[in-house]
Amino acid sequence: MIIVSYVLGIIEAGGTKFVLATADADYNILQKKRISTETPAVTLAHCIDFFKANPVDAIGLGSFGPIGIKQGTQDYGHILATPKPGWAGTDMVGTLTDALHVPVFFTTDVNASVYGEYIAGAAKDVDSAVYFTIGTGIGGGAIQDGQFVGGHAHLEMGHAPVMLHPDDHFAGGCPFHGNRCFEGVAAGPTIELRTGEKGENLDRDNPVFDYIDYYAAQMAWNAYLNLAPEKIIFGGSVISEDDMPRVRAYFDQLNNGYVQVPEELIVHSHFPDNASATVGDFALAEAALKAAN
Repeated sequence: MIIVSYVLGIIEAGGTKFVLATADADYNILQKKRISTETPAVTLAHCIDFFKANPVDAIGLGSFGPIGIKQGTQDYGHILATPKPGWAGTDMVGTLTDALHVPVFFTTDVNASVYGEYIAGAAKDVDSAVYFTIGTGIGGGAIQDGQFVGGHAHLEMGHAPVMLHPDDHFAGGCPFHGNRCFEGVAAGPTIELRTGEKGENLDRDNPVFDYIDYYAAQMAWNAYLNLAPEKIIFGGSVISEDDMPRVRAYFDQLNNGYVQVPEELIVHSHFPDNASATVGDFALAEAALKAAN
């Protein structure tokens, strides 16, 4: 009998917080810590201190973006042109590997989420899926037969062009595209910009949530037309299971009977508290470890 013994590490790198954790080969959490996202030097120093105190054999790192994910390119392992002040150009992978000397699997936070769904969530019984997160920002990740969809760079589905809801005259919240992309009209901060209130303080019958569900349906429709996945999964703090009937109804309106779709195509993540990314990051850490050995 072969006993597998190694420790995996993850970093869930977000714009407001980083989640650090270790787990055994069965993904049972051993240690976990949450830190605030400060300057790159301070934040990465905290990460290094955590993993020096809790040694691991490999790390799965799902990060806010945009990031350089193609190995062999000059920007691999770096944060790219992010609106997060001070973080553009940060060498995430180089800093961590120089200090910790373990392999790091580097991808987007939403790729980690779709991988977690593929391993153990809503997409575990299918071969292809798209995952959208709607929170502080909007991102989309796609997987086909265990491989991420993407080539030179990762997908930027949250910044794809949007058709505005007929009643939505919001100027937009994206610093790059205004109201011309999904993130500019449907991410969490747009709720407060529109209403003066954070989303959690509003009733769900507020018209702003109808707009967001319309845009979520539009993202799903575009994803299905372009990639034809077997599952489209939504997560993030802005959208909930209660939104799904309206999202599906808007999807049907947009499709207008043009293409046939699988039953239960559009679903909400069953993982609580963004745990799909946690599972995905641990699985990617394990993949990095196996690739290195």
